[in-house]
Amino acid sequence: MLPEQRRRNANRLVWTLILGFFLGGLFTQLAEMFLPDSAARTFLTTAVSASVGPFSLDLVALAFTLGPVSVYLNVLTLVGIFIVALVARSWI
Repeated sequence: MLPEQRRRNANRLVWTLILGFFLGGLFTQLAEMFLPDSAARTFLTTAVSASVGPFSLDLVALAFTLGPVSVYLNVLTLVGIFIVALVARSWI
């Protein structure tokens, strides 16, 4: 595989994940708003989370803190990533 193709595939993967997380988050919010309290709603909206941070960098003239950065993963997030991957594969 050529370096240019690898870079394009890596960019496609990153954008697919980013857009999939946003779409999955939208699906999760809609499910929480419109689904009644039930086992299905609990199954679809229960998330596993991972977080990193905070990360602090203190230079003499500049100091900043980033974090914590958290990722929430549930069934609807996986559905969102799958849909974006299908669309990206068919269009690109």
